[in-house]
Amino acid sequence: MASHPSEDILWAGFQGRTVEEVSNHLQPGALILFGRNLNSDPERGPAQCFEMLQGLQARWGRKAPLPIAIDQEGGAVSRLRPWVGETPSFKNIFQTGGAEACYLWGSLWGEGCALLGINIDFAPVADRWDGHVDTGMGDRCVSENAQDVIVAVDAYLRGMEAHRVQGCLKHFPGLGGTLIDSHQGLPSLEDAETLALNAFPFQKLSKAHRLVMVAHLKTPTSDPLPLSMHPLGAQKNQYGVEGIFIPDDLEMGGCQRWSWDERVRHCLIAGHDWMLVCQTDAGVQQCADALKTLQEELWSPARQRGWMYRDTLPDLGGDSFNTRAWKDWTQRVQAAAEKF
Repeated sequence: MASHPSEDILWAGFQGRTVEEVSNHLQPGALILFGRNLNSDPERGPAQCFEMLQGLQARWGRKAPLPIAIDQEGGAVSRLRPWVGETPSFKNIFQTGGAEACYLWGSLWGEGCALLGINIDFAPVADRWDGHVDTGMGDRCVSENAQDVIVAVDAYLRGMEAHRVQGCLKHFPGLGGTLIDSHQGLPSLEDAETLALNAFPFQKLSKAHRLVMVAHLKTPTSDPLPLSMHPLGAQKNQYGVEGIFIPDDLEMGGCQRWSWDERVRHCLIAGHDWMLVCQTDAGVQQCADALKTLQEELWSPARQRGWMYRDTLPDLGGDSFNTRAWKDWTQRVQAAAEKF
């Protein structure tokens, strides 16, 4: 089946652990890995992942490297846990070792991703810590102090980027102070001072080439929409944050009250560069179907920006998986984790 050019802006989750198991029904412009895509066997799994990703690059990345992301923060959000064991949270890293430890762990995760052929890590969290442990954030956040967040996130990103792996600033403009997990529903923030303080790390750390993931968060300026679907949440945001904008997963509870047609249309009008759909084949298909109904002038600018971004990504491939380097890296990760 011939692909539709609008599929190029799909950043899709998928099913399968080998290239043969991954459906060729659509032609997404970017992928995201989850635990379901990884063989948990620490001996066979890493090489199998590498081989799958090289096969997918050969399938969909011939013109330019295919963006392949993972959520590898450490702590509670660690897709590589079956292979490396328990690792410290971002908050624990910063409180224990400051910026130096954040750089080390950013470097470790960047090195591991690069060995697997993963060129993007949707990390670190740049939200402020607010003491709430039941909103999906918790110790993924380093501090309530915005300056601490800036120091920690900057060090982490520099460490990761030293291995040619791109990070991501999330979840703009910041979920600190919210009471609802955006995976389950739509959180809101009303106080302008809190919103500005939350956004400050994003202001300081954003760059034109850096990914910015926008939260499903309702504010007075976005009401009734979440900022992820509002023009003031992406390219025209009031905080001067620049970057390559992507909404948080469009299957999350925070945007479920809108149809797929509405979600996609609003996100494109807002100026997002990609449509992120993580969990189900049905969701990816519904997003693709919604894109096809829109006029080309709505999705074409995002498609052009997406190809420009892909041209900046490194080719992390190789003839074969470097087992020796992986084992050495795993030992260093485990040794570093033992200090926490």
